[in-house]
Amino acid sequence: MPKVGMEPIRRRSLVEAAISAIHARGSLDITIRDIATRAGVSQGLAHHYFGSKDALIVSAMRYLLTEYGKQTRSEMKKARSPRQRVSAIIRASLGREQFKPEIVSVWLVFYVHAQESKDAHALLSIYARRLNSNLIYNLTPLAGARAPVIAEGIASLIDGLYIRQALGSFKGELSAEQLVEDYLDRQLD
Repeated sequence: MPKVGMEPIRRRSLVEAAISAIHARGSLDITIRDIATRAGVSQGLAHHYFGSKDALIVSAMRYLLTEYGKQTRSEMKKARSPRQRVSAIIRASLGREQFKPEIVSVWLVFYVHAQESKDAHALLSIYARRLNSNLIYNLTPLAGARAPVIAEGIASLIDGLYIRQALGSFKGELSAEQLVEDYLDRQLD
C-alpha cells in the first residue's frame, strides 16, 4: 500500500518524466512504459494515476500552463498600471523560463497534438481564452473599444514569435518581447 502523501509526488514525477520523454523524442512517439521507466515507477502505476497516455500528456501540458500562470502572476504583482500589466503578460509569455528546451519541445508537440485530441484542444483553448481575456481587461482602460483587436494582435505575436524563436528562425534586431512591445506602443499611439 502506498504511503500517504506519496501520490502527488508520484503523479508529479510521471508528469516530469512525460515532459522529459517528449523532449528526448521530439514527438509523442512515446509509451506509458517509457514514461514510467523515466519516473522510476511501474507501468501499472502510471496507468492507475492517469488512465491513458493522452491523459498523461494533457496533465504534462496542464503542469506547464500552471507554471506559466505562476510566472505571469509573479510578473503582474510587480505592475502598477494596466500598461505595466500588459507588459508583464508579454514578459511572462516570452521570457527565458518559457524557452527551456523541455518546455519548448512540449509546447511544439502539444500544438500539433491539440489538432487530434479533444482534451488537448480544450486545454489549449482555455490557455488562449485566458491570455486574450487578461490582455483585453488590461488594454480596455488604455484603448477602449479597440482593446479586443489589439489583444488579438498581441496574442498572435506571442504565439507566432514563440514558435519562431523556439525553432531558431527568429532573427530580428529586436527581441521577441521588444517586438511585441513595439507593436503595442504603435497601437496605443
